[in-house]
Amino acid sequence: MLPLAIDVMGGDNAPGVIIDGARQARSELGAELILVGLPEVVNPLADEGFEVLAASEVIEMHDDAASSVRNKRDSSLVRCAELVREHRASGMISAGNTGAAMASALLKMGRLPKVARPAIATTIPVPGATPTVVIDSGANSEVMAPWLVQFAEMGSVYSSELFSIPAPRVGILSIGEERGKGNELVKEAFPLLEDCDRINFVGNVEGRDVMSSSVDVVVCDGFTGNVVLKTLEGAMRTLAKVIFDRLSSGEDGPEVVRLALPKLLPLMDELDPDSYGGAMLLGVKGICVISHGSSSPKAIFNAIATSMRLVDHGLLDKLVSAVSA
Repeated sequence: MLPLAIDVMGGDNAPGVIIDGARQARSELGAELILVGLPEVVNPLADEGFEVLAASEVIEMHDDAASSVRNKRDSSLVRCAELVREHRASGMISAGNTGAAMASALLKMGRLPKVARPAIATTIPVPGATPTVVIDSGANSEVMAPWLVQFAEMGSVYSSELFSIPAPRVGILSIGEERGKGNELVKEAFPLLEDCDRINFVGNVEGRDVMSSSVDVVVCDGFTGNVVLKTLEGAMRTLAKVIFDRLSSGEDGPEVVRLALPKLLPLMDELDPDSYGGAMLLGVKGICVISHGSSSPKAIFNAIATSMRLVDHGLLDKLVSAVSA
């Protein structure tokens, strides 16, 4: 297995949390990594036994994605993608600028054969059940119906490999479960998905199904998928705060919290997005994990662990075999 390239400079809390996650992955998983970043950051890490690559520039979170990839050619993010293109790394991981990560992967690594557009697959935790994969969750705001079929094919392979599901149930996000519901895109894509023998298509699903056990892969355009993702993030954050505030209120609040925490902590761990490390850009020639900007060391560790597993399972070859023309 080739090493994984890690963008040490990407993220709100970089480089500290990125390095901490990399250290943990090397210690516990034996991960082979190339740490890419500014010389003053990564060169001292060579003394710890890490392979490092110095880059003179950093793409900031506020930078324009396309222009920054073109103009900051010696940035840590671009160098990570080039390592994959040059077959020096099997994949890249970044918690930095999402748009720049996608642009770097697409421009430097290229698309897999037959893939019209790469798509972002995001894992949504489902309490007591297998997580749901939402694809696309932000790469393509406007799509064509045949692209949704490819998203479904790639998302199905990803779900199967990540969660060991033989035939993941695939649904298309719509405003009603009945056949014929939805906008023109959904109506056009429905029969194409139905006729695709490479997936286990179960029909229309609604927003409430994303965090349920009724579907494994939810297919949609990137605009809708990103709205769904951000809405769920905000709702879960608000709900967690409200529950804690209510439990801790009043004179008996501390005691209530003490009694409730043992029950709530496992649920919080189950809902923690850091457990999956980040979203996967599917359809490019290499593993590409885009972690959240506020990722913790736990998230980086899990991003590395997930990437190693998918490389070992031959994800790219399976995607090539699964995607229809």
